[in-house]
Amino acid sequence: MPENGRPLMTLEALRSVPLFASLGDDSAGALRELLELEVRPAGSVLFRKGEQGGAMYLIEGGRVRIHIEDEDRNEVTLAELAAGDFFGEMSILDGKPRSATATVSEDARLAVLSRPHFHNFVGRSPEVALSMLAAITERLRHTDEMLRQRVTRNLNEVEEERQTFADRMADSVTEFGGSWKFIVATVAFIVFWVVYNTTLRHDQGVDPFPYQFLDVMNGIVAALLTPIILISQNRQGDKDRLRADLDYQVNLKNELALTEVMRRLDLLESERLPNLFAELREEMGKGSRQ
Repeated sequence: MPENGRPLMTLEALRSVPLFASLGDDSAGALRELLELEVRPAGSVLFRKGEQGGAMYLIEGGRVRIHIEDEDRNEVTLAELAAGDFFGEMSILDGKPRSATATVSEDARLAVLSRPHFHNFVGRSPEVALSMLAAITERLRHTDEMLRQRVTRNLNEVEEERQTFADRMADSVTEFGGSWKFIVATVAFIVFWVVYNTTLRHDQGVDPFPYQFLDVMNGIVAALLTPIILISQNRQGDKDRLRADLDYQVNLKNELALTEVMRRLDLLESERLPNLFAELREEMGKGSRQ
């Protein structure tokens, strides 16, 4: 507890954040002085997508969920963060609006680092900015992979929703008609029919040899199965076209996502980081003149 009575994040908790794990005692102590601790109950919204951001968060305890809404307004969880994780780092690099919403999913103890304090600290420990860039790249890759998998699940759900009761019945009948169960059941029924009408009833059964009624029943079953199988095959063609569309959408999304990742990296490399280091050098120059 410092002299002003403000609670501080413990050094152990600070070093549990990979971004600051390599800091020395002096640097870690200086950073700890810049952090402001907050305790938030479960269900609290820390920030929403589109809001202006100017700080990043370190999690000392509890859990925080990062999420967005997709085109269908369904909630998509991008990450479930726990003690030792950090988030909101993009806002202190570019000062732009938040790209996702952060909600406390389990009572959390958070340390908040504002953008001015971050600039002040990176001036003394520039390796932190490079570690943050690597972390941002890894998160972009993770988000791309998750969104690609989600597209696959959504298209499968669409395929399921498009099925009518008749479609499901046709698929079920076709699946049974092309199985060993159907073959065994058919053979067993024919054997039973022959034995019953010939042996048990001594050719006095309802369908004696040459079993004309059995032939009629087999013909009816074959006549019904043929169009049902054709219906199911036509639906299989629709499924194949849907899967082809899925593959195209996934490939297109991956290409766009990769382009966006490269654009952000180029932007960070060509504009954000030079501007950040220029601001830091200016602040350090002012400090040395004083």
